[in-house]
This record gives sequence, structure tokens and C-alpha cells, in this order.
Amino acid sequence: MLGWSITFLVVALIAGFLGFGGVAGTAAGIAKILFFIFLILFVITLFRRAAS
Repeated sequence: MLGWSITFLVVALIAGFLGFGGVAGTAAGIAKILFFIFLILFVITLFRRAAS
């Protein structure tokens, strides 16, 4: 999941550099959503490991 987030971030940076604002905004939004999902799942995993 973190790998996909980084991939979309790189796509957003390249698209932004080349002037494709719409594509860059969409890719950055997707990257942000995937990153937050990754963080939530990571914290849940940490709590489940600590409890067992």
C-alpha cells in the first residue's frame, strides 16, 4: 500500500512538473488517501501485536 502511495506521488510530481495540473491533483489526492489508509492499518497492526 505504501508502494502505491509513493508511485502516485511520483506521478503527481512528474505531471505537475510537465504542466498537467488536473492529472497532478488527482494523483496527489489518490496518494494522500492511500497513505492515510496505510497509516491507519499500520497503527491497527501495532495495537493488535502489542495486545497479543
